[in-house]
Amino acid sequence: MQPPSTRKLGFFFSDHHRWLLQHIQRRLRNHADAEDTAADTFCQMLVARVDPDSIEQPRAFLATIARRLIFDRHRRRKLELAYLERLSALPELLAPSPEEQLQLIEALVAIDRALDGLPLVVKATFLYSQLDGLTYVEIARRLDLSERTVSRYMKQALRQCCLSEMSS
Repeated sequence: MQPPSTRKLGFFFSDHHRWLLQHIQRRLRNHADAEDTAADTFCQMLVARVDPDSIEQPRAFLATIARRLIFDRHRRRKLELAYLERLSALPELLAPSPEEQLQLIEALVAIDRALDGLPLVVKATFLYSQLDGLTYVEIARRLDLSERTVSRYMKQALRQCCLSEMSS
């Protein structure tokens, strides 16, 4: 027999799945992505152990979760495209294998998530250092900052990465 909370979520799913799917599909215009996003929305509720009875406005609640998931999907695709664009500029002999490409994309997405909420200049500082291998002097010149500011931004980004890792 299923626990009561799982049964409640099942009824909640039955009551709202069709509406949520249509709501997402209007935004994405892609049935497969809409299906995935709707499923991910309910999975997030399950993982967070949300009691469906505690939700006063179910459609607004579901739409908020779905909107965040759509944003994350969009951001991931932009990262993937930027990465693939840079890869296309490499000589074929230096290009990573498809498996390595997937691992690198997943790492970039994890870094992006870890740096979420930081100002763009702090993210850029971190990425120039860690991905492009630029020195603090080169980063300072490129971003028109002082070396001390670059150092402060790097500490801020590294702290954010550590906090993100600890909360995972």
